[in-house]
Amino acid sequence: MTGKYILEVEGASQQYFDQSEKSFQVLNNINLQIREGEFVTIVGPTGCGKSTLLRMILGSERPSAGNVLMDQKPILKPDRNRGVVFQKYSLFDNLTVRQNVRIGLELENFSIFGNLLNTVFPGWKYEEYSTLVDEYLERVGLLQHGDKYPYQLSGGMRQRVAIAQAMIMKPKVLLMDEPFGALDAGTKDQMHAFMLEQWQQTGQTILFVTHDLEEAVYLGTRVIVLSQYYQGANGAKIVKDFNTPWPHPRDQSVKEEELFQDMIKTIRNQGLNSNYLLNQEEFDLSHADAIQLAS
Repeated sequence: MTGKYILEVEGASQQYFDQSEKSFQVLNNINLQIREGEFVTIVGPTGCGKSTLLRMILGSERPSAGNVLMDQKPILKPDRNRGVVFQKYSLFDNLTVRQNVRIGLELENFSIFGNLLNTVFPGWKYEEYSTLVDEYLERVGLLQHGDKYPYQLSGGMRQRVAIAQAMIMKPKVLLMDEPFGALDAGTKDQMHAFMLEQWQQTGQTILFVTHDLEEAVYLGTRVIVLSQYYQGANGAKIVKDFNTPWPHPRDQSVKEEELFQDMIKTIRNQGLNSNYLLNQEEFDLSHADAIQLAS
């Protein structure tokens, strides 16, 4: 992790309009700075705008107010600097695992010039792509499954293919929206170990949305809590911003520590408890309470 801010969200709000053209606020004045190499997990009640925040950082949505910056430049549209993995696997059923991982590289070179080269030199990129695809399949432990189709894989394996599909583009930032939410507990533990290993190898900045507090605290170097349940609420705000006090690599045993369980209780009591939040006008986002015991 470096001291450089790779992402900056400056006073960003987002509002939508319903069928009667009545507006409703989803996010309200979000201010957030994320350093290069951080693993940031985002939690909050259903409907608080976690996925909306991710889409604004991806560039598929523009904020209705404020700015979202990457490397101090406004994010105006999606690009290869930000990869994304969803809970529903972004795989094509009619393509093999190897073809699914390669498709982003092929689409990136889809152009008049690329088509001309393909006509004159058929397969001019095939060998380069094949080598790179095999490298990433080996990294995610699926090299021997490269010629299979998604329906022939388990849920955890399909999600690893989706992660390889995003990572092969070498994005600076990896956005993950409930990627393990549909997996059973055992597979989820395996994916946690896999994801932390990949993060440590690549040094990527990761933003990871989840409903699972244990998952959030275990994976993240930092936990952001969004909520729309506070005094005078008009859209969700960041109500807690915790640094997790355990260094990486960390194994499953950290979950048994009293401090780990206390941190989950603190997030639940101070970040997700509407009765607590309804009495709050301002929120301490200084990280000072990151390792305090739960109240």
